[in-house]
Amino acid sequence: MPARPAPDMVSLHRKLLLWLLLPQLVLWVAGGFFTYRLAAGYANRAIDASLAQASRALLRQVKPIDQGLLIDFPRAAQDVLEADPRDPLMYTVSTPPGHFILGNENLPLPPAGSERKLDTPTFYDGDVVPQPDPSGTPKHMRIAALYVAFGDISAPQQTMLVQVARSSANREELARAILADTLLPLSGLMLLMSVIVWAGIRAGLAPLARLRREVESRAPGDLTPLKLDLAPTELRSLAGALNDLLASVRHHVGAQQRFIADAAHQLRTPLAGLKSQTRLALEAAGDDTQRARLDMVHQSATRSAHLVAQLLTLARAEPGAAATLERARFDLHRFVQEVAAHLVPRALRAGVDLGVEVPADIELPAHANAALLREALTNLVDNAIRYAGRGAEVTLHVRQEGADAVIVVDDNGPGIAAADRERVFERFVRATEGGDGCGLGLAIVREIIERHHGTVTLGDAEPHGLRVTIRLPRGPVAE
Repeated sequence: MPARPAPDMVSLHRKLLLWLLLPQLVLWVAGGFFTYRLAAGYANRAIDASLAQASRALLRQVKPIDQGLLIDFPRAAQDVLEADPRDPLMYTVSTPPGHFILGNENLPLPPAGSERKLDTPTFYDGDVVPQPDPSGTPKHMRIAALYVAFGDISAPQQTMLVQVARSSANREELARAILADTLLPLSGLMLLMSVIVWAGIRAGLAPLARLRREVESRAPGDLTPLKLDLAPTELRSLAGALNDLLASVRHHVGAQQRFIADAAHQLRTPLAGLKSQTRLALEAAGDDTQRARLDMVHQSATRSAHLVAQLLTLARAEPGAAATLERARFDLHRFVQEVAAHLVPRALRAGVDLGVEVPADIELPAHANAALLREALTNLVDNAIRYAGRGAEVTLHVRQEGADAVIVVDDNGPGIAAADRERVFERFVRATEGGDGCGLGLAIVREIIERHHGTVTLGDAEPHGLRVTIRLPRGPVAE
């Protein structure tokens, strides 16, 4: 099964997406802040220009004469200044220090310390309590103050202060409108850029995902090199390192298999000779004690020869034993009957009733390596004969289920406990202390069946015993 990432592991895709989108978000916030400041600055300039113009227009309505001032401020001019009912213009005309002449009396004076230049407007912000309710909420306003001098040679020169104020709400509203008009398209562009970045990351990491799928889909014994011809340079380097590792593992596994095969092959001849010699010695022995000891030697030689044969079979069955598995098409019904007929003498010697149930005159074509499949089925039936016990029944069934061919081996022996059914497929593991097996039979069966892309499972037979089910694809399967 493919390994799942641990909960505390961070996805590379998410990490790249975070590092690429986080700076965009920071830039978006910073851009909004500076855009607002810039928009507020332009709004201030526009309002200041309008206030300066209004203060000069108001100044033209006050004309110095002799030793006083002539105020020519008709109602029409007042209506022009207060034309906007939502944001009326406030104004004050006074002669410092505090002689009110015209307008609103509650406009604040310019801040202390500000430079007073004649005929040059000064702009500042202030809070103004609207009239006629002096207890109302103060409004934040933008104020323009214009100092002008009046008087002639015959009278001392005096200073007149003209103040015009307008609420800052318009300025803030204008700044927000500029900000919205700027950020909305920018947000759309950022969203589009985020989608492009996400798609780019997926496309960039696609070769890595293909490499992961190729590794996950491999059988445990598949050590062939990885193929990533169109991958980026960095991923090719990773694939090259993995291929070097696979080559090293393949070399060591091949050396180990050759050692096992050579050792087993070299042991067959002396063990066969030992069995023959102990059999002859048993026939010639007259002493019961000597006969018992020779019988023990003969049994040990027989078990050793069986172990060597199993090791040779296992070496041939492992995936690294050959680059490809040679397969041929044959009738599975007839094949199972031949295997069972070959094992009947062994079953008779063990006192076991061995039978086959297959449909008559019906072929079930299969595409497999007949030699290895014969080894697997022989091991299963041999295990059933060894462990089912004298007087037991062993039955082979063959049937077709969809695209699979199914071989079932039933026995009515003691069976295998459910907790041990997966463990007995491991090498040199036995579920019982009885019998003279070496714990390789079921391991060999699984190796062979998995090389054919099939499955082997253990279950309960009816009414009791063990059921072994083999499923094989009937058609050719790519290696």
